[in-house]
Amino acid sequence: MDILDGIAPLAERYDGYVLDLWGVVHNGKRLYPGVPEALAELKARGKRVAFLTNAPRRAWMIQGMLDGMALDRALYDGIMSSGEITWRMLKERSHPFFAPLGRRAFHIGPEKDLSVIEEGVAEVAADPAGADFLLNTGPDPERGSADPAPYRPALEAAAAHRLPMVCVNPDRFVMVGEDRLICAGALADIYLELGGSVFEVGKPDPAVYDPVMELLGLADRRRVLAIGDTPHTDLAGAAAAGMDALWAMTGLAAHAHGDNPDPERLRQVALSEGVDPIAAIRALRW
Repeated sequence: MDILDGIAPLAERYDGYVLDLWGVVHNGKRLYPGVPEALAELKARGKRVAFLTNAPRRAWMIQGMLDGMALDRALYDGIMSSGEITWRMLKERSHPFFAPLGRRAFHIGPEKDLSVIEEGVAEVAADPAGADFLLNTGPDPERGSADPAPYRPALEAAAAHRLPMVCVNPDRFVMVGEDRLICAGALADIYLELGGSVFEVGKPDPAVYDPVMELLGLADRRRVLAIGDTPHTDLAGAAAAGMDALWAMTGLAAHAHGDNPDPERLRQVALSEGVDPIAAIRALRW
């Protein structure tokens, strides 16, 4: 697999770019070096740029986070998140999984993620017995982000009441700084083992790329490149949506493969994941 040093060689091949955030644009704390400059070069060439993240928060919250990292809003055209899509699905309730859901949600996750039920699209229930469904946005500060085991009692209680789970982040892990932390997807795996019903909102579901194409204002997916650090979500999702994918060697990829990955090893890993990115890139830089 070819490993590019930066995005410049591909810039003119595509009209639009769909970028993952955690692990590509930033590490959960700060922007990766070279990212603003790379985005500026793309925008200077008239390219459209949208962020697609499995973060379990609404887009306005994520924009505020990027503002806090001093990323100029002029460098991108929009943000779509699993949290934003979940909020829309709970509001519309037209999807077959969401249509029969009641309005009372037993929440596993930090309070900051409750933007996904704001404006009355659902309400928090104190315990599984009083809930209609399980809203899983990931680990909370009390039980921590290192190990899913502390969440098993709550998951078992929800399963005992046969609550369907809405998993608002299909990621199993994420890198925050130098730490590899669990995400909502890791809790969904346990719930499935318990016999629970789970609907995951986010990549790799190709449906989440539809609103991203609206943000880009483009129709031809062959002219759009998706960049992500995780094969089974970012790269698989792009393939399912009919887009080329570029594998970023930052975030989880850096954790798994180091600073100087072996091209043949990357090719084998991609094949084992059922994906075929056009290349890898050392980092999102020009």
